[in-house]
Amino acid sequence: MATIWKSTNPETNKANKNTISGTMLSSWSRQQKLAMLASFVILGLLLAVSACSKQSPKPALVSVSSATSNSPTPGAAALSVTTPTAVTAPAPAKKTRKKRPANVTYSDVTSGVSFLYPRKFALISGDRAQPQIAAVSMDDVPMNFVQPGGVTVATVALPGGSYPGTDFASAFFNVNVNRSVSKQECERFALVDTRNADGEAVDAEKVKIGETDMETTSNFSAAAMKQTETQYYHSYDHGACYEYVLGLGTAGYGIKDGVEPVNRDKVFAKLEKILATVKINPVETEHSAEPAIATIAAGKE
Repeated sequence: MATIWKSTNPETNKANKNTISGTMLSSWSRQQKLAMLASFVILGLLLAVSACSKQSPKPALVSVSSATSNSPTPGAAALSVTTPTAVTAPAPAKKTRKKRPANVTYSDVTSGVSFLYPRKFALISGDRAQPQIAAVSMDDVPMNFVQPGGVTVATVALPGGSYPGTDFASAFFNVNVNRSVSKQECERFALVDTRNADGEAVDAEKVKIGETDMETTSNFSAAAMKQTETQYYHSYDHGACYEYVLGLGTAGYGIKDGVEPVNRDKVFAKLEKILATVKINPVETEHSAEPAIATIAAGKE
């Protein structure tokens, strides 16, 4: 066993320590010295960063707090995504009732006549279209051609209760056509205007209804309980004379209590609106239709 001698002299010990340290440092390689130096540098940087972070903690907290307040929390985002939304059933589509037009179009291929009339008015066409006035004889509303051969096309009548509290009985718009008269004869009327005090015939007046030039005259008859006023219009189109009759029948004024005379101008204004819509289309005869039929047949072959 080896014996170690320890000196009790402090100076001797100090000298020995310095000698050992110097011997150890001198024995280290250059790489070990550089590694030790780098360790000290890294340690110093870490201490400096730690000191800076401790000196300014508040601004970091404020910036984090502001960022947190502006952005939704993860929990809220999760709730907004996972919360199921209520699915509402689509409301059933309401069926809208289409309003029917106020006016109706009448068109007759045989005579070529077409016109508009209010839907609430009554239309009669064909053989039964002879105009009738309530409480007035049929003979009081004759055709007004200078030659026979007239045919009634259609009649439109106002509803009976159109003017309650008045002596209004009925009113109508009537269309007749006569292909047996010339253009000059169409400009004249068989009946005289009885409104003339002398009873002499009054020459027909030339008027323009819409875009059509017409001749017009009127007739008036009165009795104790009924009155009839008719206005006649003639126009010559496509080789035929067309007659339009506007009629008004009244009864009861001066006999029944509470009955006032109807405003005749308003009644005739409604009938004149129908007259203004009249159009005459060319009528195809048998001779004019044959070439068209032949053409169609040739196209099919």
